[in-house]
Amino acid sequence: MSAEATTPQEPELTPRRVAAFFVMVFGMFMAILDIQIVSASLPEIQAGLGASTEEISWVQTAYLIAEVIMIPLSGLLGRMMSTRYLFAVSAAGFTAASFMCATASSINEMILWRAAQGFLGGGMIPAVFAAAFTIFPASKRSVVSPMIGLVATLAPTVGPTVGGYLSHAMSWHWLFLVNVPAGILVTIGVLALVDFDKPDWKLFDSFDWIGLGALACFLGAMEYVLEEGPGNDWFADEVVAALFVVMVVGGVLTFWRSFTRENPVVDFSAFADTNFAVGSVFSLVMGVGLYGMTYLYPLYLAQIRDYDSLMTGQTVFVSGLAMFFSAPLAGVLSSKMDLRLMLLMGFVGFATSSWMLTGMTAEWDFNELLVPQILRGLSLMICMVPINNLALGTLSPDKMKNASGLYNLMRNLGGAVGLAIINTLLTDRGALHTARLKEAVNWSNPEALRQMEMLSTNLQAQGIDGDKGALAQMAGRVAQQATVMSFIDVFTLITVLFAGLALLALAMKPPRSGAGDAAH
Repeated sequence: MSAEATTPQEPELTPRRVAAFFVMVFGMFMAILDIQIVSASLPEIQAGLGASTEEISWVQTAYLIAEVIMIPLSGLLGRMMSTRYLFAVSAAGFTAASFMCATASSINEMILWRAAQGFLGGGMIPAVFAAAFTIFPASKRSVVSPMIGLVATLAPTVGPTVGGYLSHAMSWHWLFLVNVPAGILVTIGVLALVDFDKPDWKLFDSFDWIGLGALACFLGAMEYVLEEGPGNDWFADEVVAALFVVMVVGGVLTFWRSFTRENPVVDFSAFADTNFAVGSVFSLVMGVGLYGMTYLYPLYLAQIRDYDSLMTGQTVFVSGLAMFFSAPLAGVLSSKMDLRLMLLMGFVGFATSSWMLTGMTAEWDFNELLVPQILRGLSLMICMVPINNLALGTLSPDKMKNASGLYNLMRNLGGAVGLAIINTLLTDRGALHTARLKEAVNWSNPEALRQMEMLSTNLQAQGIDGDKGALAQMAGRVAQQATVMSFIDVFTLITVLFAGLALLALAMKPPRSGAGDAAH
């Protein structure tokens, strides 16, 4: 089906369309980069706006909630407005919202404009995936798929690095101002070059406003529950509990409207395609690995090694370099290998990189983290390309816009679910390990007494109360070791998860000849 549908597009692949696609890819890079660009610089933004610890987290949460609502909505909007106008409006709005973020004078203003930035940025991401699998023939997939896979994985990985450099070299305002000239160029480029499709303004006449409200309640509440739940003891927090109810009601209403209306806000029919359904599950779990590891490395370096944002960015940049240099390899392999074998290699590589981290100690630094980071970056690219091809490569063009939105939504939801699980595990396992270590480190433990005596002697030599100081330092060591052990537990879980995915890749049926051509 897909091979027949996509082959006629080959004569229409002009230099103008290739140039238009590159402009769109750059717009998508900006939108995904901005998810993580503030993560390493939140303390600077907090100081600049006089925000509290609870308020500053919303600089990231507001973006994520708004973006996750827009991504599935973009399919219908793309059919109504056309790719050209949706992308241009999204890019122009994203640029304006970025400028407003830079000029924000209070935390409430910042949260408002970050939400606008996320909502408008979310309109650009699925459009690129849809364009890649609509305008490029199957023979060019080995070049195009690594490109969008690289952007989707590299942007969130290098976000903390870029943010750390910008805020150190200039100020946090440049985290947002850097988008302005680039956004203006993307807007002009899209208006001048994109000609993939035509708008269908009549679809606005039957627009499902109730469905839009239900979708916003469903995804917005879900993102809030997953973001805030781990830190607020889940349903013990009244707001989390109330929004969980909103999420359930919104979800039921969203699915009911989607299956009963002729022109729904979100069309789930693409899930009838087995390749798309399986690829979306893989995308969900890839979101756990991609965003989970991007979160865990900086957290370890900040909590255990006391790195600042710039040092953290320099350390985690290795994964981004590995992705960049392995993208061409992933493209070549996707055109020459069984996609199942390629998936198996990627998942086993990712599981191995996580397993290597289970030997972590509080002394681990750049050198110890180097090989796991390189292996993670390489494995992410080897996974992402066949997953993109598998999920979107066999769909007909009329399904592509909605399917692209759903596919990208699954990756973002995987990240949200993964971070919620990771934060909950770090808290619960950290408390458990602390309790166990405190039981072991007691006055009847000869090694503990020997360490205490050494610490006390060193402190007394510095003119400090030895006994009290030794107790404080021992308590700090216990807390640090418990934190490291909780990190190891999370890395073990991620190892098991991706090892399981490797088995699932083996169990998949080989693509049909037509599907295989499309996928390759």
